[in-house]
Amino acid sequence: MHPWGKWGRPFLEYGLAAARAALRDADLSWPDVQYVVGADTIRNGYPGFVAGAAYAQALGWSGARVASCYAACASGAQAVDIARTRILAGLCDVALVVGADSTPKGFFRPVGGDRPDDPDWQRFRLLGATNPAYFALYARRRMSLHGTTPADFAAVKVKNALAGSLNPMARYREPVTAERVLSSPMVADPLRLMDICATSDGAAAVVLASESYARRRGVTRPVRLAAVSTVTPTFPHTTLDLPNFATDSSAAVPPPELPFRASIAHAAYEEAGLGPRDLSLAEVYDLSTALELDWMEDIGLCPPGEAEKLLRAGETALGGRVPVNPSGGLASFGEAIPAQAIAQLCELTTQLRGRAGPRQVPRARTGLAVNQGLFGHGSAVITTV
Repeated sequence: MHPWGKWGRPFLEYGLAAARAALRDADLSWPDVQYVVGADTIRNGYPGFVAGAAYAQALGWSGARVASCYAACASGAQAVDIARTRILAGLCDVALVVGADSTPKGFFRPVGGDRPDDPDWQRFRLLGATNPAYFALYARRRMSLHGTTPADFAAVKVKNALAGSLNPMARYREPVTAERVLSSPMVADPLRLMDICATSDGAAAVVLASESYARRRGVTRPVRLAAVSTVTPTFPHTTLDLPNFATDSSAAVPPPELPFRASIAHAAYEEAGLGPRDLSLAEVYDLSTALELDWMEDIGLCPPGEAEKLLRAGETALGGRVPVNPSGGLASFGEAIPAQAIAQLCELTTQLRGRAGPRQVPRARTGLAVNQGLFGHGSAVITTV
């Protein structure tokens, strides 16, 4: 990885640093890579739109096959899925996946230009609905359904900030108190500034290989990709998702048994032949403190409405039964959109190798990472040793 922060440098510099670190970790050189996949960044000009080729050129044209993809916050996981699929098809043995971003100051805004038929443009221009406005709607929904309080949201931040303080790649490396969270400026009621993740520069990269290739390279205890889920919602989708401002009607067709976010993790469990009880740790998409509580239920750690009980009991903290966001999560990193799903995979790999230092989850054997992008893009990745 390249450390998260606000460095003011081109995204390619971050991506190259992460790619070279991944190659060193794999004891490979760039010419060994047969396939490179770049997760796109749509704010950084044409090189960002064709990130795979941009990284390949920056590393030095080698004739490697290339792909680029964009799926908002799920871009990194979809890039991993593309590389994994090519390996499973027998079309290559080793692939490099890279995501990096250089972000503007403040919260994300729509890409420039007038696009009145684009729902992402519409929600900013017609409603003034920034991303934190949606996070606040989800938080209000949770408060109404389950009686969650601002103190519960603050407890999530306190937990993640402590984990992030132990992670050298994190942008924010300072423990915080609940009082400090609850006294930070209000952004979108009920969420305060410290309830919401920042926008960051950063990068992450992974090397994927077939098992036979890894064995030939002397890898005796590989971290395995047991599943990658990229399912879309099932009609009718009755929970509001970014960037939409209306939901499907269930007047004629009942909602599916599993809502969208829960279905993302469920599909990964099915593919891996595992379940929530098998998890040693989870990296979930904490765009806000409230969303982490939702995700804890969506991945099956507890029934709906009981995430606060796990949080208060310390079961999702470092040293707990199933640590959630032992990396520090987006609370400690911020969003570098093409990189964050890959960064989650880096954390799972580090934990399963037993190399996470003071934030190490003891006897970690199975990890799950989940996130969600715009327009029905979601992803879940399960790794095992």
